[in-house]
Amino acid sequence: MARFDRLRVLNTVVSTGLVPVFYHGDVEVAKKTATACVAGGSPVVEFTNRGDFAPEVFKELSRHLAREAPEVILGVGSVVDEPTAALYIAYGANFVVGPILNEAVARLCNRRKIAYMPGCGSASEISYAEELGVEIVKVFPGSSVGGPGFVKSILGPTPWTRIMPTGGVDATYDSLKAWFSAGVAAVGMGSNLVTKEAVTAGDWEAISQKVRQVLDWIKELRGEPVFLGIEHVGLYPTAGASGQAIAEWYRQRFGFEVKEGTSSFFVSGKGAGRIEVMKSGETERCHVAVRVSNFDKAVEALRAQGVEFEEPKIKGNVKAVFLKERDPAGNSVHLLWQA
Repeated sequence: MARFDRLRVLNTVVSTGLVPVFYHGDVEVAKKTATACVAGGSPVVEFTNRGDFAPEVFKELSRHLAREAPEVILGVGSVVDEPTAALYIAYGANFVVGPILNEAVARLCNRRKIAYMPGCGSASEISYAEELGVEIVKVFPGSSVGGPGFVKSILGPTPWTRIMPTGGVDATYDSLKAWFSAGVAAVGMGSNLVTKEAVTAGDWEAISQKVRQVLDWIKELRGEPVFLGIEHVGLYPTAGASGQAIAEWYRQRFGFEVKEGTSSFFVSGKGAGRIEVMKSGETERCHVAVRVSNFDKAVEALRAQGVEFEEPKIKGNVKAVFLKERDPAGNSVHLLWQA
């Protein structure tokens, strides 16, 4: 049974702009491949239905992600018939992708509120898919049906259509620019992103870096600003109050959730933004974390203004660096990027 509803899946695919696609017959390799894509910043991954016992591999991968990375949306690709779709849905597929359009699969997915992205190669196929309730059509094979020019031609008379090409999308800036300039909602990328060489060598960091780079390019092509807003404000224990006492006060007064970390408590509600309450520190000033879409470009933009930085802190999928200068009130500021 799907852990994520159809609306969330579709919105995540569109907002992310990328669906990494992969297959491997070894469960452990499949787990590491998916984890590498997630570490690169992708909240969505697609496992293709290829090879003997592929459903069994998917089942174990689905269980693993539900336990170890419950925020990840896992779907299945290369589905051409209803029984196969039903099997993968029973194993936890949150969306179903196919190289062709199959009416029975569309009706099954609609009945179960599962996102279905069928492969279409003509205006008539796309229109029929939309009649069946499809929100995102997979143009496949993307390069063979006309490439970005085909997408642009379709969106002329039907601007409401959402297209995700797979096949013919390269992990390069120029390729992504061509597709997104044509108006795609997202792109699916397989061996050009999750390369056979990296998987064979077990170079999971190389896969993560490539996913991260592609996502950064997509953000840039969509015109997403580098400086996104305030991620959190940091408070320090002063006037005899401990960090835990401060965090607890916000929890009691406003019903906020408190999560304890190694050096601080994070306090948050249902809306955007957080408060970080440090466990130690003598300053009465705050620190402000500015969320950025691209860490390197954010640093470059501020350096162009003459800003100097402390030593950056990079850990896993998080990058942070404090500015040496403070704001006019004496509060320290740092940039924060998180995949």
